[in-house]
Amino acid sequence: MSRMFTYTVSVTTGNQEFAGTNDYIYLTLVGLERCSDQTLLDKSFFDSFARGSVASVDVSVKEILGDIVLVKLQKGKFLFNDQWYCRCINVTTPSGEHFEFPCYRWIANEQEVVLRDAKGRLPQDDNMKAIRRMELESRQRMFRWKEWRTGFPLSIDANTSSELPLDIQFETAKSVDFSLNFIEAIANLGLNEFMKLFQSSWTYIEDFRKIFVKIKNTVSEHVMQNWNEDLMFGYQFLNGCNPVMISKCMNLPDNFAVTQEMVERSLDRGLTLHEELKEGNLYIADYAILEGVQPNATDPDTQQYLAAPFCLLYKNRQNEILPIAIQLRRQTTAEVFLPSDDQYDWMLAKMWVKCSDFNVHQLVTHLLRTHLTSEVFTIAMYRQLSAVHPIYKLLIPHVRYTVAINTAAREKLISESGVFEKANGTGGIAVVEVINKAMKTLTYKSMCFPESVKARGVDNKDELPNYYYRDDGMMVWEAVRSFVSDVVRIYYSSDESVQEDEEIQAFVQDVCFSGMKNCPQNGEFPEFLKTREQLVEYMTVVIFTASAQHAAVNFGQFDWFAWVPNSPSTMRKPPPTQKGQVDMKYIMESLPDRGRASWHLGAVWALSQFQDGELFLGVYPDNYFTEQPVIEATTTFRKKLIEVTNIIKNRNEKLKLPYWYLSPDRIPNSVAI
Repeated sequence: MSRMFTYTVSVTTGNQEFAGTNDYIYLTLVGLERCSDQTLLDKSFFDSFARGSVASVDVSVKEILGDIVLVKLQKGKFLFNDQWYCRCINVTTPSGEHFEFPCYRWIANEQEVVLRDAKGRLPQDDNMKAIRRMELESRQRMFRWKEWRTGFPLSIDANTSSELPLDIQFETAKSVDFSLNFIEAIANLGLNEFMKLFQSSWTYIEDFRKIFVKIKNTVSEHVMQNWNEDLMFGYQFLNGCNPVMISKCMNLPDNFAVTQEMVERSLDRGLTLHEELKEGNLYIADYAILEGVQPNATDPDTQQYLAAPFCLLYKNRQNEILPIAIQLRRQTTAEVFLPSDDQYDWMLAKMWVKCSDFNVHQLVTHLLRTHLTSEVFTIAMYRQLSAVHPIYKLLIPHVRYTVAINTAAREKLISESGVFEKANGTGGIAVVEVINKAMKTLTYKSMCFPESVKARGVDNKDELPNYYYRDDGMMVWEAVRSFVSDVVRIYYSSDESVQEDEEIQAFVQDVCFSGMKNCPQNGEFPEFLKTREQLVEYMTVVIFTASAQHAAVNFGQFDWFAWVPNSPSTMRKPPPTQKGQVDMKYIMESLPDRGRASWHLGAVWALSQFQDGELFLGVYPDNYFTEQPVIEATTTFRKKLIEVTNIIKNRNEKLKLPYWYLSPDRIPNSVAI
């Protein structure tokens, strides 16, 4: 009787629900010298599984296979085509050697899945190039580019969430059902009675408290109590939900009609407007992107309006940022509203700025510059990087659910008759108009955090203190950059090794020439990476955008936008053209009605919630990397993130209004909501 050699195969399933009862899978071990016969994993094997558990099977062969280089799983079915989530497979050889094969995939649709071992390999160093090529060709058939709207960044070619590849879908459909989530939020917040009075205006500002009764939130309550103060208005340009609009004012725009005489009462240093400008104490928020945009016209019973204001801000001797002049129209003959004006004129002018800010935030800061750009990086990664590529392993935690959330948004949120149209002034055709305009300024360098704050002239802590978005963002950027640098230097021995990496070059080219092709000059996204430093910066952009930048502009929506007078989602009367003609009745008729206010509140509540089972920055439960140097680099990364978290925590304990949005323990790894 000939001797048999036994290989023990340990299979780890995921925590996801799986059917399994009708599955059968053939498993084949491929060694350097020979292959095993197929081993059947049938109903009895899958019955031994609980979610997240491990089951083992012995594979007996007559001859030693050599080092195990591949595991093949071939899916079949009985009466039904079930699906099964496999985390990883470990193989123990007869001599006691261990080989690990990460999977983290759904096995479905009678497919064959080929798993490589866990070692990260650059394509030029891989002796299994044919396997790599077949893997990428298969992915490119699944992950196809599509231009969902003219001028947008390209997205995935799928009309509904169910059309997405199984591996990138949400585990439960309810996670991305915006209509259901918003309706549930409206019910939870006790807003149903106001939805019945959809077109009805509120009578007094205080009436907005009626849709605020269930809120127990330090920031939102502080906003409710102080929203009309100029100090609170100015503070939000630094640390609110849209902290990217403020820029140092180097020169007053030609069509901004503000003069020395208008603002001299607001300047507390005894300097002229020109002198304050020269000293660097003036800042501006300019909403030119909204000029000429057609307001939401989807509701024939309610006319809605947009404005494209200038807002001049002043840093006083106490280093407070205060508004000192607002112009709602772009003509030099337009009225300039001032803090010294009648209280209702000034109140409404600030509301118009905040309405413009809200709509630019929703479409540009949030949707375009985090969601849609992250989807471009995600699709390019799946199309061009093999699963054994170290950059694929680096990026995969940071693309979790991104395509799924965006597909659902196109389906139900920003689509025609979607949720976005119910409350926002930029609903309807304005969505496309604003995104098309914003694409003209979407560049690679504008996505590099240090470059972006420097370009706005707000990078100096001494000149502009208490800008926590900038300060925390720089700490997180540096922690991510350092981690990426460690990983890159483990796998890339030189700049030449970057240049020779055909997959990474294909990745950046796919981003430039496909995903971002609608940006002027392709957004100046790199066509080729020449050095390790360029690769480090590029991957830092990808990870930071999906994690920190999205967290900074998403999870504060309820805090800052829930009190409707502070951030109206739309306006129902045109902006005033003269002073002295506005009263509280005009203001209330301008603000969102009861129904729109309720939709707005439900939306910002739902969008501000973390996903169930959220994974925060640096938390990587799936072991894509197994090499010890990368494990050590990841440990160092986590330690740096803890240090940043503690710095932020200690600072916040001294603040009346803490800033948490860029605390690493509150930054999800990916765009998933």
